[in-house]
Amino acid sequence: MKKTRILDGKDLDIVIHRLAHQILEKNKSTKNLCFIGIQRRGVYLAERIKHIIERVEKAKIPFGVMDVTLYRDDLALSSVTPEARKTNLDFDINKKTVILVDDVLFTGRTIRAALDEIMDFGRPKSIQLVVLVDRGNRELPIKPDFTGKEITTSLKEHVKLHLRETDGKDELWLVREE
Repeated sequence: MKKTRILDGKDLDIVIHRLAHQILEKNKSTKNLCFIGIQRRGVYLAERIKHIIERVEKAKIPFGVMDVTLYRDDLALSSVTPEARKTNLDFDINKKTVILVDDVLFTGRTIRAALDEIMDFGRPKSIQLVVLVDRGNRELPIKPDFTGKEITTSLKEHVKLHLRETDGKDELWLVREE
């Protein structure tokens, strides 16, 4: 196994700040924005981006957590019993601009599941997808609105994100199977 560090903590912080400012630039206002982070690392990224925007705009933005495990279309294909985490959307998403945040975009199946789950909660005005890393190899026609880093990977490569909230420090790695 060969590991290559793509981003260190300082670089990751710069990327997260850039994403926050791009979201602000596109949306012009926080009035109808809400954030939903996809379990697990998407939640922490969404919180960080949201806090930056709240500091800049001096506004409070609704925040939710989503676990898409039971909405996945490949659940039956897995030999591992999935561990469902909590979904918590305690605000009305109708007519809101949902900023949906995930860590790594790969096949698109997680995002498809998230879109299905969001629609069970209401009908937002729009949904904007934010991903820290787009690694290509899509199986579904899903494209992010905001991307921190594009890394073209083979199917023998994996992107590993370490965040201080879950792993003690911020790093992004490309791992190649030998």
